[in-house]
Amino acid sequence: MHSLRFLIVDDHALFRSGLRLVLKEGLPDVEVLEAASMEQAVRVTGGPPDLVLLDIQLQGVNGLEGLGLLQQRWPQVPVVMLSSIVEPDTIALALSRGARAFVSKGDTSARILELIQQTLGQPQLSDALVRRLRADIGPHPAEATQPRLTPRQCEVLDLLCEGLSNKMIARRLVVSEFTVRGHVQAILGLLGVTSRSQATFAARQHRLIG
Repeated sequence: MHSLRFLIVDDHALFRSGLRLVLKEGLPDVEVLEAASMEQAVRVTGGPPDLVLLDIQLQGVNGLEGLGLLQQRWPQVPVVMLSSIVEPDTIALALSRGARAFVSKGDTSARILELIQQTLGQPQLSDALVRRLRADIGPHPAEATQPRLTPRQCEVLDLLCEGLSNKMIARRLVVSEFTVRGHVQAILGLLGVTSRSQATFAARQHRLIG
């Protein structure tokens, strides 16, 4: 059996160091790579990792937006989402976009290791998160059919629907093309489509654009 290779993506160096220690002590023969941003993460060399531990609240392209970028680079690599702020809608959104598991940074080291080991094919939540989801998430049909875009995503969507390329959108919004690419991936995921033309059609259906 080959040694495991994990990638931690978190912009807090102290947390990365702590999680690295937990992984090294709890799992035999594991190599731990680190990245402080999505841009660093997708530039990791040496073959795909066996698992990515991804923080939601990153500077620049955040974890939710970066999920699509990781899935493009390493389609078969499972992603475990980490967050210190646990909101039911955020958990549901992360899992719907392809995260294999969602754990709170407040969980114990033993529980985090357990969830990592259980990350095979179905989303895994800590017991506390399951209880909170059951209590807080109810049926909201109207909300479920209406995508929730951030203000920045709305700006990107407007320009995308005008036919602008990622490079042109980046110039218009004075951000990097990498950041725009992350926003576009997030928008496609929220709209449930796979192309820019489909996104334009879906945006009109949802009355997100004129």
